[in-house]
Amino acid sequence: MVRKIIWSANAKDEIIEILKFWIKRNKSTAYSKKLNMLFREAINLISKNSTIGYITIKENVRVKIVKQFLIIYEITNDSIHLHSIFDNRRNPKELIKRL
Repeated sequence: MVRKIIWSANAKDEIIEILKFWIKRNKSTAYSKKLNMLFREAINLISKNSTIGYITIKENVRVKIVKQFLIIYEITNDSIHLHSIFDNRRNPKELIKRL
């Protein structure tokens, strides 16, 4: 069953910041476009197979790994709620706040 994806404001802001960071760092949009494509492919996969991500300590919350990023999402009856796109090189205490 394909489930509807619902983006949190936090996840939207995070993906924009991630892509902007890589554009500024590389002085090119090439890597950001590739990274955005990987995020979109992973989210599409999640919508089709919601249990593909790793189980977390919270019920119905899972994590899908894309390169060094974690897509944190929650499964409901008819949708997927994207809570965060977290760079796993950041402080792990920040990750706990997002779960």
